Amino acid sequence: MRGHESSVFSISVHASGRYAITTSSDTAQLWDLDTFQRKRKLNILQSVGIQKVFFLPLSNTILSCFKDNSIFAWECDTLFCKYQLPPPPESSSILYKVFAVTRDGRILAAGGKSNHLHLWCLEAKQLFRIIQMPTKVRAIRYLEFLPDSFDAGSNQVLGVLSQDGIMRFINVQTCKLLFEIGSLDEGISSSVISPHGRYIASIMENGSLNIYSVQALTQEINKPPPPLVKVIEDLPKSKLTSGDLKMKVTSGRVQRPAKSREKQIQTRILKQDLTGHFENKENELSDGLNKKRLQILLKGYGEYPTKYRMFIWRSLLQLPENHTAFSSLIDKGIHVAFLNLQKKYPIKSRKLLRVLQRTLSALAHWSAIFSDTPYLPLLAFPFVKLFQNNQLICFEVVATLIINWCQHWFEYFPNPPINILSMIENVLAFHDKELLQHYRDHDITSQVYAWPLLETVFSEVLTREEWLKLFDNVFSNHPSFLLLTVVAYNICSRAPLLNCSLKDDFEYFFHHRNNLDISAVIREVYHLMDTTPADIHPDNMLDVFVALTKGQYPVFNQYPKFIVDYQTQERERIRNDELDYLRERQTVENMQAEVDQQRVEDEAWYQKQELLRKAEETRREMLLQEEEKMIQQRQRLAAVKRELKAKEMHLQEAARRRFLKLQQDQREMELRRLEDEIERKVHMRDQEMATAVKDLEMRHLELESQKRLYEKNLTRNQETAAKEMREDADAYRRKVNLEEHTFHRLIETDQTQNQKTQKLIEENLAKAEQACLNTDWRIQALHKQRCDDLQRNECYQEMAKLLRKNRRKEIEVLNAMMEKEAKTWEEAEEKDFRLKSEKKASALSDASRQWFLEKEINDALEHTEGPRSQYEQVASSCLPRTSPGSDVSEVDASTWISLNQRKTQWDTMEQDLLDRVRNLRQRLTARARHSCRTPHLLAT
Repeated sequence: MRGHESSVFSISVHASGRYAITTSSDTAQLWDLDTFQRKRKLNILQSVGIQKVFFLPLSNTILSCFKDNSIFAWECDTLFCKYQLPPPPESSSILYKVFAVTRDGRILAAGGKSNHLHLWCLEAKQLFRIIQMPTKVRAIRYLEFLPDSFDAGSNQVLGVLSQDGIMRFINVQTCKLLFEIGSLDEGISSSVISPHGRYIASIMENGSLNIYSVQALTQEINKPPPPLVKVIEDLPKSKLTSGDLKMKVTSGRVQRPAKSREKQIQTRILKQDLTGHFENKENELSDGLNKKRLQILLKGYGEYPTKYRMFIWRSLLQLPENHTAFSSLIDKGIHVAFLNLQKKYPIKSRKLLRVLQRTLSALAHWSAIFSDTPYLPLLAFPFVKLFQNNQLICFEVVATLIINWCQHWFEYFPNPPINILSMIENVLAFHDKELLQHYRDHDITSQVYAWPLLETVFSEVLTREEWLKLFDNVFSNHPSFLLLTVVAYNICSRAPLLNCSLKDDFEYFFHHRNNLDISAVIREVYHLMDTTPADIHPDNMLDVFVALTKGQYPVFNQYPKFIVDYQTQERERIRNDELDYLRERQTVENMQAEVDQQRVEDEAWYQKQELLRKAEETRREMLLQEEEKMIQQRQRLAAVKRELKAKEMHLQEAARRRFLKLQQDQREMELRRLEDEIERKVHMRDQEMATAVKDLEMRHLELESQKRLYEKNLTRNQETAAKEMREDADAYRRKVNLEEHTFHRLIETDQTQNQKTQKLIEENLAKAEQACLNTDWRIQALHKQRCDDLQRNECYQEMAKLLRKNRRKEIEVLNAMMEKEAKTWEEAEEKDFRLKSEKKASALSDASRQWFLEKEINDALEHTEGPRSQYEQVASSCLPRTSPGSDVSEVDASTWISLNQRKTQWDTMEQDLLDRVRNLRQRLTARARHSCRTPHLLAT
């Protein structure tokens, strides 16, 4: 059963017959027998198994017994725990295996693998007695109380089946062994007691079935009892043996055991019918029933008892219960004609639909005409609903109904049975001409007022109770009773029918329930059976009742076979066409499914592509936004850089101006110093003229030291100035290179290596040019930088326009720059060599001048003024005019030589000195301009 994981070993039914409990080792379930639905399920732990769950007799209490000896009582409706029995004493603790309850539900007997029996009082909820069985009993297999008609349910005798196969019956009050059945040779496997306690049926270990009479077994016990004892003793040797009471089931007649006067045993002969035919009279039915007596009972009460109705029907219809033949019909499966039965007849209960399908399929397999009978489901449905729990009986009832009460229905197949409807119309014309004339006036035929009742066997117009009452009479009478019932139904309903004038009203009337007394209809049927003339009476045209044959069902061929065969062939052709159509439709559906699948996949792909496109657009927008943000950040950074560059340029410009101003101040200071020196010398000239003779030697030393100190200071200042100028030129050159590098990187990133090479060459060229610069070009540095800025801007614009054209000439430019660099280095080396030569010449001139001066000083005292003027001319022609230091030495020498000349000669010499200084500055400026112009020409 559904819900049980292991086999069900116990089923207990409530006294009302509404509920049942199924028990397995893992769970117990409560079922509603009306709907066959599970109401509750008992869930337990895996470590605690279930021994038994059952209803208490005459009570609404469920008793559950578990393997740990715990016993609970539950309310059936609410499943509320009413009480729990206390655990048994440890001295007599046994594992309960079997249980029995008295018929009044007051005493519970429990036993197990022990010779002890525990008796529990369920009212007091306590253990009130422990019974010890004989020592031969080691385990108890089965317990059951023996019912008694005079003990009011408080059973006193308990049957105990032990492991030795002997069932002992003891009195639980006196603890006396009353009798026992079975023996060691013929042990009892299982046993059951009849509800009234008259018989005991036992299945022996050898497979035989023994039925014992309790009256015969207790005959000796009913004698005056011996003294009452409490100890259970063995039976005396003269006890009744089971062999004298044994009755075996055989296929033929059985021999009853010999009866003695002391031991009278009532037995029943069980005989199996081998031929399948009854030899009784017509009114004698199986199971000892008489049809005449049943008819008398039916006329007296109007219906059969509900409790015995199905049994009486089975007896009246003489159902053979051919299990094998029915199983062969069922094994053929659902017939093709009823595969889609649910679409035409939507039934809520799936079980009922399944039973209806199987019954109709069995009928269709039995006879081919039933697969084409459209009203067969309507005809069989009430019987299927009534016998849904026994499909064999349902099938045989419907088959018997078709064979007997549906005679001649299929002669005009597939049309309604015109002959049967004519019978009904003739009977109606005889008994109620007015109603028939009313039907004819409104064009209502028997297919409207008779056929709907027949094809549904009155199930649409009657309730369940009325329908059962009607068919109690139908099955108890001749098959013509059903046809006369149709006439009686019309006659009893003549009043509302005479008021109907529309065909829809008549159709509605015969397809729906009406306010009609079924008892009056049945009485009218019996009246019609008695008063209908024989010439139009249906029983003359219908055969008497014929039961189904036993073993195999009879052949049913009471129909136009050629029509059925033609319909079968047409149906087969249509079925083949339908199969072809279904295959083609399946192919088309498969193709359509593939197309739909492809379309879905394409749609999914397009959607995916659309999502990807949208995602790409989103990403592109995000990238554009990020790029815009980056551009804005770069613009802000560039603006900040421009501001910083502008500030830097301003600072550099200010520093440059400050430096130039400083240089100018230094030059001016130097010139003022020179002028002051000249003035001081002119001023001191007169004083020196007076003291020259005396201090000539000292003056000569002082002049010499002064000269060296001045040269040293001048050289240091020139070196410092040259160093600062080189640093400024390097910084400026780096700035220019950085700007050019940034510009070239933004314009064309693929020329980075060439730009680096060009930058390196330009740096080397700048370094070569810087080595050639003289210290005197600083005065024009500001003018040169401004020119450089203007020329660089022009060069950048020109380079931006001619960039593509200049790519082809890069190698030539680089080679030219390298040649220029080599030439510049050669020129620098040449100038360096020239400088060294000049320095050597200057050193030689200084040495010659010193030697000459020393010589002249020695000769000055001896010679006159004439030789001194001659010496002055020779000295002036021999001394070089390359630096301000030599000019000062020349002035000093002239001053020394012409000490005694006039003041006008000093003025002339001073003017000459200024002119030479001016010429020197002009040469330095021109040289600086020439050197600064050459790199820009190379860059362009």
